Amino acid sequence: MPEVVFAIPGDLATPTGGYRYDQKVMELLPDFGWSVRHIALPGDFPAPSRMSLEKTGRLLAATPADAQLLIDGLAYGAMPAELVDCLRHRIVALVHHPLALETGLEPERAAVLRRSEQAALARAVRVIVTSPPTAALLARDFGVPADRISVAEPGTDPAPRARGGDGPPHLLSVGSVTMRKGYDTLVAALALITDLAWESRIAGSLDRDLAAAAALSDAIGRTGLDRRVRLLGPLDEQALAAEYDQARLFVLPSHFEGYGMAFAEALAHGLPVVGCTGGAVAATVPVEAGILVPPGDAGALAKALRRLLADPSELARRAEAAWKHAERLPRWRDTAAKVARALAKAQAEPFA
Repeated sequence: MPEVVFAIPGDLATPTGGYRYDQKVMELLPDFGWSVRHIALPGDFPAPSRMSLEKTGRLLAATPADAQLLIDGLAYGAMPAELVDCLRHRIVALVHHPLALETGLEPERAAVLRRSEQAALARAVRVIVTSPPTAALLARDFGVPADRISVAEPGTDPAPRARGGDGPPHLLSVGSVTMRKGYDTLVAALALITDLAWESRIAGSLDRDLAAAAALSDAIGRTGLDRRVRLLGPLDEQALAAEYDQARLFVLPSHFEGYGMAFAEALAHGLPVVGCTGGAVAATVPVEAGILVPPGDAGALAKALRRLLADPSELARRAEAAWKHAERLPRWRDTAAKVARALAKAQAEPFA
């Protein structure tokens, strides 16, 4: 059985879509003929210290030369060329979304990451991405040949249909509080629809971007929404399932998503979606199940929320469309099968 060494920075238990993707792929790849070994890289990527880069180089260089290296893009895109060039392995890069497109980066930092990621991707035998739009983006803007890119969309587990709770409609958002998720836009939009009945609940880590979390808390207080907007922090599977069950509408105004696993999970629960057009969201959420607006446009977001909250019949129609669409979403075995095929293609590539 061929071996793949999956190198991932940080703690696999971190409750994000990217880490869940990595976990499920590692769990299921053996079913498709691959032996998997995990290497935990330092957790300070994509801004690694010199010590972290030295440790990363040692860890990767110590893997068997005949094993493929599958490296998560959170680390790979930030690896300097000299580190990558020292490796004598077939490298497959897994790109959830380009590092340079993280919201809030200083232009100089974004430019550094773009150059670093483009150089690293040029050295990969194959690149796996999580959506067709991300594949097109890498081919167009990062110079990755289209025939070296494989798409393996995240899987979505079947879920019970949300029943909605009593009282005001719950608007559920799921995702770590970072600038890219656009929670500042959400609060600004909610401040424009206080005449309607609703409660907003945000489930996600508050410590991945402390500045964004502090700014969000300040915005909630400043707009007088502290009694209507709740920051729940990270939730375990059971608690998150309960939140989905009580929700009537899913809203997440991300500036960019490489796929948008939280959107797919909302659809699996039969929830209508309000989001933004950044990245691959439009490819994840069908038009009949959601309303997408330009990223950062609080007025347009407020208008979409008002439209659905004020029209229960439209909300119900979109909920039904979401539930039906969820039947066609890929499952995790589909994801693992596509990753396995990408690894097989990489294994067959000429390599010196």
